[in-house]
Amino acid sequence: MARYIPDEVEAYAERYTSARADVFERLAAETNETQDAPQMMVGVIEGAFLSFLVGMIQARRVLEVGTFTGWSAIAMARALPPGGRLVSCDVHEETTAVARRYAAEAGVADRIDFRLGPGVESLASLEGPFDLVFIDADKGGYIDYYETVLPKLAPNGVILADNTLFGLDSEGETAQAIARFNEHVLRDDRVEAVLLPFREGVTLIRRR
Repeated sequence: MARYIPDEVEAYAERYTSARADVFERLAAETNETQDAPQMMVGVIEGAFLSFLVGMIQARRVLEVGTFTGWSAIAMARALPPGGRLVSCDVHEETTAVARRYAAEAGVADRIDFRLGPGVESLASLEGPFDLVFIDADKGGYIDYYETVLPKLAPNGVILADNTLFGLDSEGETAQAIARFNEHVLRDDRVEAVLLPFREGVTLIRRR
């Protein structure tokens, strides 16, 4: 998959982004060594952005679709207030086990409810409202995930959809799926959205 931000720009942004933690360096190292697609990690900038946003909107209930090895879940959980909870859903037991281990190391295991199972089924079983929803799973499922979580969104809640610049690509199932999702959100009169062009694109969505 093409990169959209020049390496030197991303490096400069990382240099001036705070909220690092040693646990993320170890998590990144293990993910790079053991996973076929380590680029699925959110990384320093997006992880810090997610943490910042949780704190900024004072989210108490967060939902994540797509756990992978846990960087985003841990980053968001670290920003939750006392009593806050995050539900993270994924279908892969192996990578979720990595996420559980690093969540414990980061001291946030008690704030995260990891769920294993098909995405829409897992989401349908959950009761809202959620203050923040982060969608970062299989791209072909984005529209279904969006439609399932939108009714569960708190009145002032925010949905974030990751990798939405993939729609710029002209070929491939992933690009086509994201292009369809971007058009779906754009034409949805219930919401307003802004696509932020950093990393591989993050779209912020809220009800009108």
